Amino acid sequence: MTELLHRDAVNVLTKWSSDDEKQLGLRRAYLDFLRDHPDGVVRECRVGHITASALVMDESATSVLLTLHPKVGRWLQLGGHIESTDASVRAAALREAVEESGLPESAMCIGLEPLCLDRHPVPCGLGPMSEHLDVQFLVTVPHLLPPVRSNESDDLRWFSLDELPNGLDESVLRLICAAQPKNRQTAG
Repeated sequence: MTELLHRDAVNVLTKWSSDDEKQLGLRRAYLDFLRDHPDGVVRECRVGHITASALVMDESATSVLLTLHPKVGRWLQLGGHIESTDASVRAAALREAVEESGLPESAMCIGLEPLCLDRHPVPCGLGPMSEHLDVQFLVTVPHLLPPVRSNESDDLRWFSLDELPNGLDESVLRLICAAQPKNRQTAG
C-alpha cells in the first residue's frame, strides 16, 4: 500500500501548481524527497514524511475550525499522518478532518487539489526530530456544525476570521489566506 500512496503523492504534487515561488520551491523539495525516500509517505520514515491536513471552513469562508494541539500547544488546522488504509493523500486529509472534528463526512466537501504546502520540524515519536512535509487541503461544511473534540486535541472550536486566536502560527494564517475565494488557484 505504501507504494500506491507514494505514487499518489508524486502524482498530486506533479500536477499541482502555484503562483507563489516559495510554494513551487516546496513542491520541488517534496518531489525530490519522495524520489529519495520510497517510504516517505509513512511515519516510519524517520527523517521526515508526507502528512495530510485539512483547513475546515464554513462555505462562506468566514469561520475556521481549529484544534489546540496538545503537543505543540498552538491552534492549528486539522491533520496528521497518512495511514496505510488511506486510498490517497486527499483521503488522508479528509479522514483526519472527520476524526479530529467529529463532524460527519457527509457534511464535508474537500477540494480536489491541495491548497498549500508547509514543511516543518516536529518531534515525531521517541526518536530525533523529524519533518512533516504537509499537503494541505480545504474542506468546507455548509454551516458551523458543532464539533466534537477528540483525544487528539486540548480544545476544538470555530473562530470567526475577525476573531482568530492570538499568536496564530504564520503557516495557519497563510493557509487561511489561501482559502479565501479571491485567492484560490487552480492547477495549471
